[in-house]
Amino acid sequence: MQYYSAIFHLKGDSLTADIRQSAMDLVAALAAETGFESFEQTEDELIGYVRADLLDQESLSAILGDFPIPGVTVDFTLEEAENKDWNAEWEEAGFDPIVIDGQCVIHDTKHAVDDPGLMDIVIDAKMAFGTGTHDTTRLMVGTLLASDLKGKRVLDCGCGTGILSIAALKCGASSVVAYDIDEWSVENTQHNAQLNQVENIEVLLGDIHVLSHVSGMFDYVLANINRNILLEDLPSMCEVLVPGGSLIISGFYEEDTALLVEKAKELGLTLQSSSSSGNWKMLSFCS
Repeated sequence: MQYYSAIFHLKGDSLTADIRQSAMDLVAALAAETGFESFEQTEDELIGYVRADLLDQESLSAILGDFPIPGVTVDFTLEEAENKDWNAEWEEAGFDPIVIDGQCVIHDTKHAVDDPGLMDIVIDAKMAFGTGTHDTTRLMVGTLLASDLKGKRVLDCGCGTGILSIAALKCGASSVVAYDIDEWSVENTQHNAQLNQVENIEVLLGDIHVLSHVSGMFDYVLANINRNILLEDLPSMCEVLVPGGSLIISGFYEEDTALLVEKAKELGLTLQSSSSSGNWKMLSFCS
């Protein structure tokens, strides 16, 4: 399979070490939405790998052109990569177990953890984002662990590996509907649900519009996706949220908080809590 590598260049007068790292994390998350499968990072550069048949330079340029960190711009150079499956190489290496709030451990199939005192979540990931290694995933899972999900119906928007769906079900949710625009995410969520032996999960291929084919309302709506999609999809998320239900969102930066809070307020939501990790933010609202 032929791959291309993209070397992403970050520019800006305010690029401190912390901001540079946060910007690289965001570039990886945004590039993943356009088909990039895996990434490697040096001290100064981020390199992403994408299959030649999935490369869409126009979409990549557009999504990076509206970069949400003030004063930071991103461009990239492309070249043909060595002919090997870069994503398979990442999968082979796996990731180290991650413990969240002393309550839950997330690990892959190569790093089993035997601790009966921890909720066990196994993720056989098809790419790095969505394993729990990212700040936003840890923020979302931590919030679910502290929530009363027993008997609740949950919607997982942009499910990725299915980690939030699985965590919700293990926290007592009665059922989950999950969706993602990427076919690999749908398949990976279904696969990981089987690995974790959780049931009552329906996984759909598509964007927010798939909800037109879903009946009923949700007690919890979860969305760990980027700022622009959140702003566009929040009205539809609110339409399927029961009165008194919870909307939990992440995938954006501290700088985006005021914009998202204002949008949520316009839709009749009340901010309940917020938390952060690095420069990443998570917000929880009540309808």
